[in-house]
Amino acid sequence: MFSLLNLQSLLGLVVIVAACWGLSENRRAFPWRLALGAIAVQALLVLALFGIPGSQVVLAAITGAVDGVAIATNEGTKFVFGYLAGGDQPYAVQNQGALFTFAFQVLPLILVISALSALLWHWKILKWITLGFGFLFQKTMGLGGASALAVAANIFLGMIESPIVIRAYLDKLTRSEIFLMMVVGLATVAGSTMVAYAAILSPVLTNAAGHVLVASIVSAPAGILLARIIIPEKPGEGGAVADYNSALKYDSAVDAIVKGTSDGLMVVLNISAVLIVFVALTALVNVMVGGFSVFGGPLSVERVLGWLFTPVAWLIGVEGSEAGRAGWLLGVKLTLTEFVAFIRLGEVPAGEMGERTRMLMTYALCGFANIGSVGITVTGLSVLMPERREEVLGMVWKALFAGFLATLMTAAIVGAMPASIFR
Repeated sequence: MFSLLNLQSLLGLVVIVAACWGLSENRRAFPWRLALGAIAVQALLVLALFGIPGSQVVLAAITGAVDGVAIATNEGTKFVFGYLAGGDQPYAVQNQGALFTFAFQVLPLILVISALSALLWHWKILKWITLGFGFLFQKTMGLGGASALAVAANIFLGMIESPIVIRAYLDKLTRSEIFLMMVVGLATVAGSTMVAYAAILSPVLTNAAGHVLVASIVSAPAGILLARIIIPEKPGEGGAVADYNSALKYDSAVDAIVKGTSDGLMVVLNISAVLIVFVALTALVNVMVGGFSVFGGPLSVERVLGWLFTPVAWLIGVEGSEAGRAGWLLGVKLTLTEFVAFIRLGEVPAGEMGERTRMLMTYALCGFANIGSVGITVTGLSVLMPERREEVLGMVWKALFAGFLATLMTAAIVGAMPASIFR
C-alpha cells in the first residue's frame, strides 16, 4: 500500500530532476526518454533485487559472504596487530565497545576486498559481470560502448580505477561523456568500500550488505540521467564504440593479488589522510564558532549542516520528526566523507531512528560525492588524460552536485516503493 511518505519521495524525485535541469547547459535538450528509462531501470533493479521471490535468499547469501570476509580479515589483522585489533587482551577490559578502532576494524577490509576484486577480474568473473551491466546501460540508455563500460565498472571499481578500464578510449570521449563518467564515479562506491560500509551498518540494519550493494548499482542510472540533464550530448557526437579489450590486466593470480593489495593500500592511505584532515578542519571551525550560542546550544558545523539539509532529507521520504538528524548525516557525508557519515549512522541506537529512515539514509550516503573526492577526481583524471585537465577542472563542482543528488535520487526511488518489498 502507498502512503504519504511514498508520495513525499516522489516529490523529492521531481525536485532533484528539476534542480539539475535548472543547471543544464541546454534546457531545451531535456532527455525525456532517458529520464523515463533511467527511473524505470532503477525501479526494476530495486524490485528485482528485493521483490522477486527468492531474492532475499540471494541477499542473505551476500550478507553471509560479507560476514565471512570480515571474519577472515579480522584474523589477518589480529595476526599483525595483536590485541590492538581485538586479539587476546593483556589486561582486563572494562569497556568492550572502546576496543573498536576504525584503522584496525574497517580499513583492513579495503585491502582484502581490493585484492579479491583484482583476482576476480583476472579470472574474468568480475569482468563478465561488468560487461553485462555495460550492455544493459548501452541498450537501455543509449550510451556509447566505452561510456557504458566505464559506468558499469564504476559499480565495482573506484572512481579512478574505472577510467583505467577504458584508458585507450579516453581521448575519444566527448565533454558530455567525461562529465558522465565523473558523475557516476562520485555517485557510486568501490567494491572495496562496500564491505566496510556493510560491516559498520550490520549491527543496526537488516540486510545491510544487500542494501549497500543495491545502492551502488541503482545509483549508476541516476548518475547517468542527472549528468545528461546538466551537460547534454550534442547531436552527432558521442557513442565511441569499445571493443571491451580492457587495459586493466594482470599477469597471473599472484600478480593480481599483489597489485590489488597495493592499490588497496593507496586507497586506505588516501581515506586515512582525508579523514584526519577533514575531521581536524571541522573541529577547528567548531572551536572558532563554538562561542556563539544559537537556539539554546553552541554553534557548530554539524548543527548548521543539519539545518540546511533537513528539508532535503524530508524530500527523499524521511519522516519529519527524523529529518533533522538525517539532514545532519547528509552534511557529514558532504564535508567529512561517507565513511564518517556511515559511522555516525551506525552509532544511532536502534530505538532512536526508524527502520525506514535508516534504510533511506544508507542509500543517500552510499556514494563518493564529498568535497575530499573532488581533489581525488581531479588528480586521478589529470594523470590519465593530462591534455584534458582544464576540462575536468571546469566540470568537477557540477559533477559533485550531480553525484550528490544521484544518491538522493536513489533514496527517493527506494522511498517511493511499497515498504512490503523490503521485508
